Amino acid sequence: MTDFLLIRHGETAWNRELRFQGQRDVPLNDLGLEQAQRLKARIAQHLKDWQAQGRTPSQTISSDLLRAQQTAHPVANVLGHHCILNAGLREQGYGMFEGLRSPDIQAQNPVAWQRWLDFDADVAVEGAETTRAFHARVMATLHTLASQYAGQHVVVVTHGGVLDMVWRQAQALSLSGPRECDIPNAGINQVTWRDGALHIQAWADATHLADLPEQPVYSQKRLLQARDN
Repeated sequence: MTDFLLIRHGETAWNRELRFQGQRDVPLNDLGLEQAQRLKARIAQHLKDWQAQGRTPSQTISSDLLRAQQTAHPVANVLGHHCILNAGLREQGYGMFEGLRSPDIQAQNPVAWQRWLDFDADVAVEGAETTRAFHARVMATLHTLASQYAGQHVVVVTHGGVLDMVWRQAQALSLSGPRECDIPNAGINQVTWRDGALHIQAWADATHLADLPEQPVYSQKRLLQARDN
C-alpha cells in the first residue's frame, strides 16, 4: 500500500484567463505563489500529527513543468525533502489548442473545436495527446511510484488533467465525456494505492485557501451544454 497526497499546482495567469495550458511552461501568478505558501503552512500545521501517527511523508515528487515545481518546492522545504521531478506527471498535451481560450479556438478552428467537444478518449486534435494515451501514462507513472515507495506516504504535485485521470480510474468512470469532479488549484487530495487499485480518501480539500479570491472554473460540462443548446 502507498499513500499519495496529490496536489494540483497553484494558479497561473493562463488559469485566470481560462487558456489551455497543456505542456506549455507557464509560471504561477502572484495568487498562485500565495497558494503555494498556504500549502506550505497547511503541511507544517499537520506535520507533528503525521509524525506522531508514523505517517510523515517520505518524499515530494513534482511534474517537471514550472508551475508544479513552484508549488512543490515550498512543500518540500517544510518537509525537509529534495523535490524529485517526474515528466510522467505532466499535464495532458493539448497540441494546437495550447495558449488559446475557447472563444479563440471556436473562431480560428471551429471544426477542431467541435471534434474536441465530443470528449472522445481516442480522438485528439493536431499535436495533442489522446485521453486514453494520457491516462495510460498517468497510471503507469503512479504504478511505478507506488512500487518504488511501497508502504510510504508520498506528496505528489501535478496538474488538473492528471487528477481527473485519477478520479476516473478510482471511480471506474469512462475516459470519454467531460470532467465530473472538482479540482481546485492548490487543492489537496488523499489517495491510496492498494492491491493494484486507487482508493480516494479525501478530495478537493481547499480549506487553506478559503479567504483568497474565487478561483476561475473551466467547466467542460458547461461548454458541452452551450454547444447542445
